[in-house]
Amino acid sequence: MALDPNDPVDAIALAWTVERPGTQVDSIGVVTRIWHAAKLLGEDRTRTLAAAGADAAILDLLSVLRRSGPPYRLTTRELTELTLVSAGAISQRVARAERDGLVTRTTRADGSRKVDVALTPAGHAMVERLVDRVLGREAELVSALSAAQQAQLAELLRQLLAGLHAELGDQRLGQVGD
Repeated sequence: MALDPNDPVDAIALAWTVERPGTQVDSIGVVTRIWHAAKLLGEDRTRTLAAAGADAAILDLLSVLRRSGPPYRLTTRELTELTLVSAGAISQRVARAERDGLVTRTTRADGSRKVDVALTPAGHAMVERLVDRVLGREAELVSALSAAQQAQLAELLRQLLAGLHAELGDQRLGQVGD
């Protein structure tokens, strides 16, 4: 496929071919567009969450609990394993969510050091509201593609991520759709 000098991403690749003939530029069209899309989507998600009175850290915590199914309770260790953050970060998120009445934290009575974190009714209501807002907004943002194109892109990205995981290692996902 020919590079379009009027496309900003293609212009980057073309500039490298002029300045450094023989430089491999094929990945620029994919990687730079993915980076740019991720930046735009991330910024929009941040704005969407801020308008709803939340942030990505709270969304991540509440979403993992909500997706766990009834009784919407996990140990802090399980939360750490299911997110991209450290045990210390989970502890901070749980403390903030507990302070805001979104979760409860209880120590097991069996003498173990396990701590259970559960959604409160307020936390459940908040995550339901956030999921609807975030996923609804993101559906709007990808609507420039037909349903078939979205399915094709999702499959291509699945294959790309599988290759990246094989090359770079496994990375856990968090948040609503992350």
